[in-house]
Amino acid sequence: MAVRALRGAIQVDADERDEILEATTELMAEVMSRNELTTDDVISVIFTSTPDLKAEFPALAARKLGFSEVPLICATEIDRPGALPRVIRLMAHIETDRPRSEMQHVYLRGATALRVDIAQ
Repeated sequence: MAVRALRGAIQVDADERDEILEATTELMAEVMSRNELTTDDVISVIFTSTPDLKAEFPALAARKLGFSEVPLICATEIDRPGALPRVIRLMAHIETDRPRSEMQHVYLRGATALRVDIAQ
């Protein structure tokens, strides 16, 4: 087994608790599905959000999805002029036998603009 890192991001419509939880759930589900993972494959997840998202911690959505035994952390991104607003990002560290070339990083909604080089 190798340790790999998966990236993902999603743009949220508004700084509202339900919006943050819904978007994080969507992002986590897509990362897990596209990479054929279970929670046992996940070592840890780092969530970041842009400074304009304060209504809820993205990690709460992951906990509700069954990541109760997985270390999760949330942080605020650097407040950079011109940055895409209302974005939640994640970096998941996983164990897998799959090569890096088969890992699928997930960018959803408006966050697809962050990585136009990755087919969605």
